[in-house]
Amino acid sequence: MNAAISEDVKADCLLRPGNTNCGGCGMSTGLTLLGRALENEDYSLVIPACCGIVTAGAFPTTAYSVPVTAATFASSPAFASGVAAVNDLNPDGKPKHVICWAGDGGTYDIGIATLSAAAERNENLIYICYDNEIYGNTGGQRSSATPFAAKTTTTPGGKIESKKDIIGIMAAHRVPYAATLSIAHPEDFRAKIEKALKIEGFRFFLIHAPCPTGWKTEPAESIELVSLAVRSGMFPLYEVFDGTDYRLNAEPDGTDPEKYYTKQRRFSGQPIDLDSVRVAVGARMDRLRRLAGLGRH
Repeated sequence: MNAAISEDVKADCLLRPGNTNCGGCGMSTGLTLLGRALENEDYSLVIPACCGIVTAGAFPTTAYSVPVTAATFASSPAFASGVAAVNDLNPDGKPKHVICWAGDGGTYDIGIATLSAAAERNENLIYICYDNEIYGNTGGQRSSATPFAAKTTTTPGGKIESKKDIIGIMAAHRVPYAATLSIAHPEDFRAKIEKALKIEGFRFFLIHAPCPTGWKTEPAESIELVSLAVRSGMFPLYEVFDGTDYRLNAEPDGTDPEKYYTKQRRFSGQPIDLDSVRVAVGARMDRLRRLAGLGRH
């Protein structure tokens, strides 16, 4: 690849063409949107064990256009803290952003200790969890991000526990900024990334990232699926500043959550009480509205 083409690819594609990711992968779309938001920035990625590090491909080639540090499953925030410290020791006049890119396994479960530690220290990092709600890289096992009733390879009868509230956990750490992102809302996605770049300290993002293989969905419907999640209130778009100031970014439009469930065969045949789901979704949205109404904005 010549230098001119290389610069074009870096500007336009954090995730380079020709990668081996699955069709309809929400993580891949998230990487594309992230690269566009960071096109004029100097940054590197730290990625633990997950689909995101398999994406890089075999040495000496890579599907990424920026430097990537491969971290152990439990330790991407600790690795990133070290990278940020080295950057500070070698300033060249340009800010270098250090970004953790991790799945839900390395965020909600295996990596939560180092995530909590970095958040408590208010490390100057951006942490992005692409949440596909399973251990997608190791066979589709359940994680604490897996929603109630979803079938996985380790919950063939459907998960009996509810999904962990990771944004609530980050808000409890009083980090400067935490927000949800949807690949069906690219303008909101970009605006939030650009906002985070202007904030010092620990910043956390949660991306709703469909996995057609694990969710038993059609690859061509991934964007529609996450759009349904926002429109129905299943995945609200909101921000939290300093752990206390909430801002709601999109109101549900009345779409029934049933449409979200019926497009995913991981819920097929499961005894889902949709009336209870509707009540729970409404209660969560009411709570977010109240919190947003109490904010300083």
